[in-house]
Order: sequence, then C-alpha cells, then structure tokens
Amino acid sequence: MPFFAPFFLFFLLLAVGPGLAASTWALELIPFSTTNQNPLVAVYGLPPAGPAAVLAPGRTAAELRADIASNFTRARGSQEQILLDGETYRYTLALKHGIGDRLEVGLEVPYVMHRDGFLDSFVNDFHDIFGFPDGGRDNAPSDRLTYSYERDGLPLIDLTEEKEGFGDLRLTGAWQLWRREGENPRALALRASLKLPTGDEDRLLGSGSTDFALWLSGSRSCRGGSLALFGAAGGLLMTDGDVLPDQQRNAVAFGTLGGGWRALPRLALKLQFDGHTPFYRDSSLRELGESVQLVLGGTIGVTDTLSLDIAISEDIVVDSASDVVFHLALRKIF
Repeated sequence: MPFFAPFFLFFLLLAVGPGLAASTWALELIPFSTTNQNPLVAVYGLPPAGPAAVLAPGRTAAELRADIASNFTRARGSQEQILLDGETYRYTLALKHGIGDRLEVGLEVPYVMHRDGFLDSFVNDFHDIFGFPDGGRDNAPSDRLTYSYERDGLPLIDLTEEKEGFGDLRLTGAWQLWRREGENPRALALRASLKLPTGDEDRLLGSGSTDFALWLSGSRSCRGGSLALFGAAGGLLMTDGDVLPDQQRNAVAFGTLGGGWRALPRLALKLQFDGHTPFYRDSSLRELGESVQLVLGGTIGVTDTLSLDIAISEDIVVDSASDVVFHLALRKIF
C-alpha cells in the first residue's frame, strides 16, 4: 500500500488544481465501480456496471480505484477442498474519453497485491457488531496468506507467498443508445470491454485468457434527479485460461441492480446488488459457484468535477465473494 500513497496524493493535487469547470458530473447517481474480488474470480474480465450516460464530446474522466478485500473461506467436497485466507489489494487507474455525441473509449490498468494482511481482527469485530456469519474465521490463524484449491488430492492452486504486479489490461467502450436530459434524466448505453492476458496467472494477477464483455447499462431518475435507479445486464465470453483450466467456463452472465439518493447537495447515498453465474464447472463449492454481493456506501462531491466514492461490500451468497471489501474511487472529469 505505501507504494501507491504518493500516487494517490499526486492524483488528488492534480484533481483540485485550477481551471475546474462547472458540472453536475461529480454527484451523478451512478453504480459503484467494483466487482467480485474473490481471487479466483477477479482474475477474469468481469466488468463493473458503469454509468448509463457516456461522456460528452471532448471530455475526459480519470478514476483511481482501490479495492481492499479480506478473504476467508474454507470448504470441502467429495473430491475437492478450498482455502482462501488472505487479503488482496487491487488498485485500478481508469481513463475514459468522449468522442462525438455517442461514443466513449477507455483504458483500465490494474495493480494487484496479495498479502497476509492486517484486517482479520477488524473484520471479526465488524461481523460481530452486525451479526454476519464469520465462517470459522475466529478459529483460524490471523493475518496469513493461503489461497489453495485441491482436487482429487492434487494441488491446483497454491499461493502462500506475497505476490504483486500489474494485472490484466482492459480496453473499454460505450455507445449511447438513448438519453433524455431534463429534470429527471434517463439513459441507456451499450458497453463493452476487452481484457487482455497481460498479468501473471501463476501469481493470480491474471487469468491467461482473453475476455470480452458486452452489456446494457441503464438509469432512471425522479424527484428532480435526487433519486435514481440504475442497473446493468450482460454476458462475458472467455477464451481458455490457465487458472483451473479444466473447470473454467467460457461464458458467464452478470448483472447489477441498485439505486441512489442525493441526500445533500454534495452527498449521495447508494446501494447496489451485483451478481454473476459460475465461472467454474464440476464443483459443489460455493466459492466456485454463482455469486451475489451487496455494496453499500456513498459519494462525496469534493468539487463540481471531483468526487469520491466510499463503499463496503458483503457476500450475500456466503463464501461466493470476498468476506468484506472496502472500496474507494476518486473520479475527476476534465
């Protein structure tokens, strides 16, 4: 994490510099830019829902995301067993640019760290306060890193040492299908992403596959734009990768449903549900199955063109996603 502290500070200083233009972009009620951080799922090109409105012509958006995931789950089946115990920090720099009246193109560069971490005691207390199940975390060694999966007695995943590096690069694009401005704006966009196998799959920094996602993202506002519903639905196609290749599926469906409320001029509260079908076949373990997670938090409008998302996510389908994920996203529009 210290490696990225100067980057965060530099980005913040750049964002609040002179020449800020008047805009309502910072407090648009849009989905959180996060997905399932299960280390055996995050290696693939599962995309965040993204806004339903594309950028205006000539405008550029820069976003720096941090997803701090605490993982703990263990399970055993008739032929398989899994242990995911550790923390993964995923930092993503996302750039987007509006071209013409309807087109948006972008690039996402992730940097991934697998660590033994420091959050175990905090997560235990968090679960106790809110009554969430801990899945045996209380009885496990604290602050260790073990991402392992065995099948028929053979170790297919075995990560016990800290690893870090750049993950799989992603190209993004969007086409505005429909948009209505006014007091209660509505929009619908067709979005796409292409993930390239640039990360090291042996260190769980990438999947070794090339993934293409295509989905619709829509939103509808009411009460003068102070309330909004948003959602997304689509599919992800993947070539054969190198993470559990004999069990990997080549197609996955995914979706998002959520809403937001602009409680104050510079504060919005948001909630969303993210889900997807299994990435792996021939397994009875929930860790390799379908997933639904709840993301809850808000957006702070720092300036008219700078906003900060703060959110926390929990696995609704227990053990299918990271135990807890702390999500931060600093967005600036130029």
